[in-house]
Amino acid sequence: MCAPRELSVLEKFNGSDSMDSRYRKIVYIVFAVAVVCIGLAVKNAYYLQMLIFIGLNTLLALSLNMLMGYAGQISLGHAAFYGIGAYMTAVLTASYHVPPLLALPAAIGAAMVVAWIVGVPTLRLTGYYLGMGTLGFGMIVHIVLREWSSVTGGASGFVGIPPLAAGPLVIDSEQHYFFLVWAMVLLCIIMCTRIIDSRVGRALRAIHDGEMAAAAVGVNTKKLKLQVFILSAGMAALAGFLYAHLIYFVSPGTFGFLASIRIVTMVVIGGMASIWGSLFGASLLTLLPEWLHAFSEFEMVVYGLILMTVMIFLPRGLTRGVLDLFERWRKTNDR
Repeated sequence: MCAPRELSVLEKFNGSDSMDSRYRKIVYIVFAVAVVCIGLAVKNAYYLQMLIFIGLNTLLALSLNMLMGYAGQISLGHAAFYGIGAYMTAVLTASYHVPPLLALPAAIGAAMVVAWIVGVPTLRLTGYYLGMGTLGFGMIVHIVLREWSSVTGGASGFVGIPPLAAGPLVIDSEQHYFFLVWAMVLLCIIMCTRIIDSRVGRALRAIHDGEMAAAAVGVNTKKLKLQVFILSAGMAALAGFLYAHLIYFVSPGTFGFLASIRIVTMVVIGGMASIWGSLFGASLLTLLPEWLHAFSEFEMVVYGLILMTVMIFLPRGLTRGVLDLFERWRKTNDR
C-alpha cells in the first residue's frame, strides 16, 4: 500500500484538492489571531487606515483573481463594479436615508445584476477581445458616474455619506472598521477557497487551461464563466460599499481605468490562481505609493516596470515564485 504523498509548501499555502483540512483550519486561525493582535497593537490612525485599505484592495484582488486567475477571463474594467457598489450605497444612504445594512444587499445586488447583463454578451468573447470589451464597459460606467451629476454628484463627487451603523451600533473609529474589513476579507478567503477546492473550482481551472477541452468533457463553460463573473462583481461591490462608508465621499476618479489596471497588477504580482497571493499583491501595491512619493507623476510607468519585472523573473507571481524557490531549496537540503 502506497504511503500518502507529502504536500508541498505550495500546495499547503495556496490550497488544493489534496490540502489537509486541518492544516487549512490552522492557517485560518493563525490569520484571524494575527489580525486581532495587529488591530489591538496599532493605535496610530494613519497606520490603521493603511491596513484598512490593504484589506479593501485584498477584496478587489481576490475578486478579480477568481475571474482571471482561476477561470482565465481577462477583465480590464473591474473597478466599475467597485464604483457601482460605492455609489449605490452612497445614493441610498445619503439621498434616501436607507439604513446601511439594507443598502449593502442593494449595492451588491446591483453590481451582480449589471454583471449578468454585461456578462451574457461579453463573455462570448475571448482573449484580447474580452479585455477590450470589459475595458469599454469600465469606461462607460466611469462616464455615467461623472456625467449623471443629478444623482452621482458629477466630477465633484458625492458627499454626505453616513458612517456604517447597525441600529445603535455605529462603526466610526478606525480600529472598529479595521476589524470589520478584515473579517470580511477572511470570510471571502474561506468562501473562495471552498469554491476552488470543490467540483466547480476544478471546472474553472479546466476552463482556464482549455475552454474547448472543458466543454468537450461536459463542463457548462458559458454558465460557469457567467457565474464567476457575477461572483467577482459582488465581491468588488462589497469593497466599494466598505470604501464609501469609510471615506464618507466618493468620486468617479477613484473607479476609473487606472484603478482597474492597479487591481490587475495586484493579481499578477501576487500570483495568478493564488488565494493568498491576492493578499500579498494588494499589500505591496497599497504600500508602494507611500514609498514612491517622488514618482507619483509616473505612476503608470512604475506599475508597468513592476509588471515587466515580475513577468520576466517571477512569471507565476511573487507568492508562487518565492514558494517555488523555497521548495527547491528544501529539496536540495534533503538530498
